[in-house]
Amino acid sequence: MCLLVMAVDCHPEYRLVIAENRDEFFNRPTEPASFWPDSPEVLAGRDLERGGSWFGVTRSGRWAVVTNYRDFYHRRYSRLSRGGLVRRFLENGEEIEAFRQSLKADDDHYAGLNFMAGDQGKMFYFSNTGGGTRGIGPGVYGLSNHWLDTPWPKVVAAKEELKRWLQAETTDVEPLFGLLADRHCAADSDLPDTGVGLDWERMLSARFVHGSEYGTRASTVYLVDRQGQAHFIEKSFDENGAEKGIKEFRFDLPEPIA
Repeated sequence: MCLLVMAVDCHPEYRLVIAENRDEFFNRPTEPASFWPDSPEVLAGRDLERGGSWFGVTRSGRWAVVTNYRDFYHRRYSRLSRGGLVRRFLENGEEIEAFRQSLKADDDHYAGLNFMAGDQGKMFYFSNTGGGTRGIGPGVYGLSNHWLDTPWPKVVAAKEELKRWLQAETTDVEPLFGLLADRHCAADSDLPDTGVGLDWERMLSARFVHGSEYGTRASTVYLVDRQGQAHFIEKSFDENGAEKGIKEFRFDLPEPIA
């Protein structure tokens, strides 16, 4: 998953808004979002190669997302699946601070990553490549394949579009999918240098990535309203960048514990 924008307590109707794209090689087998038969509380897509996920939520209000940290000059190699962290957080119900401390203790087991997660009470961000770890409070955030709120062009532009959506106070989710669907590449002068070469930097600078072997496989919008109803929508895309399916779920979350 390579682009996420999020708003916490910034909308009159929604206390949480997440819009995210998952970018991956087209030959990596994947299941679209569903409630998992072996973990019925978990709603997520599934990576069939390693068994984890890039983004998921639970009926109790937990959510988690992971992105790769892209630096081919100083590569780290995984002994464990980064997507397995999403699965572990969603399945085991571990308290937020205990989970965050376990990430700090185990960070040498994983290639470079950013991890964000929360429940109905707390949210946090963790990086194992120097981006730190911290709690997340009210505000608008953006994340791609560097640290939280690193001003890469697509992160900056997506956050600005999300802010306009928030200011309009609309409940229409299509503009959120629209901000994820933008295929414009950044100017060469604005590109980061992460060691993948200029052609890849250009391709990856778009919010919706469209390459011959690699690209955006799914776009997801997740909202939690102030009455506690969750709304999860996932659009899947084929190797030509065409929409091939949509999954939509609504469910009520339990009352937060005071």
